[in-house]
Amino acid sequence: MVIEGPLAPWATGMAERLVALGYAPTTRAGQLQLAARFSRFLHARGLTVADLNAGVVEEFFADLHANHGSSWPTPKAFVWLVEYLNDVGIAMSAPPGVESPEDEVTGRFRRYLLEERALARKTVIGQERTVRLFLAAHPAIALHDLDAGDVIRFVTLQCRNLSTTSAERLVNGLRSFLRFALVEGLITAPLANAVPSVARWSVAGLPRGLSRREVTALLASCDRRRPMGRRDYAILVLLARLGLRAAEVAVLRLDDIDWRAAQIVVRGKGRTEEFMPLPPDVGSAIAAYLRRGRPRRPEREVFLRMNAPLRRLTPEGVSEVVRAASERAGLGSFGAHRLRHTAGTEMLRAGASLPEVAQVLRHHSVATTAVYAKVDHVALRELAMPWPGAQR
Repeated sequence: MVIEGPLAPWATGMAERLVALGYAPTTRAGQLQLAARFSRFLHARGLTVADLNAGVVEEFFADLHANHGSSWPTPKAFVWLVEYLNDVGIAMSAPPGVESPEDEVTGRFRRYLLEERALARKTVIGQERTVRLFLAAHPAIALHDLDAGDVIRFVTLQCRNLSTTSAERLVNGLRSFLRFALVEGLITAPLANAVPSVARWSVAGLPRGLSRREVTALLASCDRRRPMGRRDYAILVLLARLGLRAAEVAVLRLDDIDWRAAQIVVRGKGRTEEFMPLPPDVGSAIAAYLRRGRPRRPEREVFLRMNAPLRRLTPEGVSEVVRAASERAGLGSFGAHRLRHTAGTEMLRAGASLPEVAQVLRHHSVATTAVYAKVDHVALRELAMPWPGAQR
């Protein structure tokens, strides 16, 4: 495929990148053809690589759809190209236009969450969404006039149609932003405490672990004769036995596994690193995947995608593995955190204390683990006062 126009000097590198990402020959040819069309589009408009931004990419795909029908791909098809250009030093420029005060504040808050608090990307996205909602109601230039009544009215209005879980995420994100805003001088009063709490005490809010029979069905849903089945089985065993978070499984590296000492390094929240034992069944499942399932790739992460682009699984990808397995097993549809709850409740059933469960699940506070006591019915029965006149 001959590429002419502004992207021509990088044609060979683009082809090599597609090979490295594991795309099939026919798919590589299609992607290079699309890149060649994009390069001609840039040339026709008198643009160079220095002019590249998200707006130009969107304009290109809009032009394709307008003139050639809706069967053409979306801008998502160019993720690999954007990453390649960034790697060779051609960073996408910001779209033309002046950044709004709301965008500027949101950007500063995002950097604070990522760089100073080291929060997971999914958490940052959720809190950023809350901030944008709040700034839409209270513009950045007027934040210094905020009072507790404004905060309460916003939460009350937004939470009317939200589930309990979504409401909790919203108030947590808002509290985080208001603390940040006070430190940055955007507000003059400590308003984080003005954010109302979400009332919650119901069976639906308790940790819902799987029974041993359900865990067996979940694992049995993986076809371990196939590479993907071996990978999925290893992920499920790791989640169910050790109670890891999806993000912790996603960043697990080959170098984090000490086979001789039978332990792994878990990289958790706040950039913490902790050693955990590697049970024999978990080690066997991972080893089977590494020997006869994992693509031969330079990436050091243990769990990789099975289809191009071949790269490490994201936390969302790990949860999707669990979701697909739960649906195959006829258990409904749930994500990776359900298996973390399963590990916690199973440890309690086996006689572990709350501090021991907190240590394995890497909770910063035993208070976080205390919720599991609500589902330990055997232990709670010993604490219950007998009904007058009843036989114990």
